[in-house]
Amino acid sequence: MNRQKNSVAFGTEDLLMSLCNSVTKVLNLATQSHIHYSGMVQRITKTCLKPDIGCFVLFDGGFSGLMVVNFSGQAAMELYETYMLNMGMSKSDLASAYTSDEVANVMGELMNQVMGDFTSKVRRELQTQITQNQPKMLVLNKQVALSVDANLDNPECRRVTFYTERNHIFYLELAIDRTEFIQLFEFESKEVTDTDALMAQAHEAHVPAPAAPAVNDHDELLRSLDM
Repeated sequence: MNRQKNSVAFGTEDLLMSLCNSVTKVLNLATQSHIHYSGMVQRITKTCLKPDIGCFVLFDGGFSGLMVVNFSGQAAMELYETYMLNMGMSKSDLASAYTSDEVANVMGELMNQVMGDFTSKVRRELQTQITQNQPKMLVLNKQVALSVDANLDNPECRRVTFYTERNHIFYLELAIDRTEFIQLFEFESKEVTDTDALMAQAHEAHVPAPAAPAVNDHDELLRSLDM
């Protein structure tokens, strides 16, 4: 982030890449496998929750936005299984289908760790702060459009394709207000190595809190968004 004074430090694509790096950092650490994302990004007109299992997180503060992550059933099960096995669980104790509440809870916990890493970078590198709601995982059998027009004045939407180690696909979608962060003066931005803290948090999440139950009722989703 060492840019010239009064240059654009961060724009939409920079924020998107920072979020993508948080996704790969947390999932690679949690699953001890290789998750990567495409070098191409799509401009999209709206963000949607789609089958098979999706997650959304609303955030606000220095800038406002919405993160949506859509997993195929295979991708969700691969990440869930490798994470739980890496935590010392036995194969026989794992859920057998992505529709299980346990899978939704575990994936919700992982997405919460992703947002924790991202908000930490925002605070450290952009010297501003955002707050988030608890990630909500939903098992879906049809596409659900999420509208956040009330929170975004001039939204920009992007989609990035991710690949698991076994080449299962999931998608991250980001909608944020158009924004640019301009560096006014030089400041030190240290990368904090929080691997131990992250793993400690993961060990405490053997049985994640039921704060993100799987729901397949569209009306319930809209109520959770105060819509």
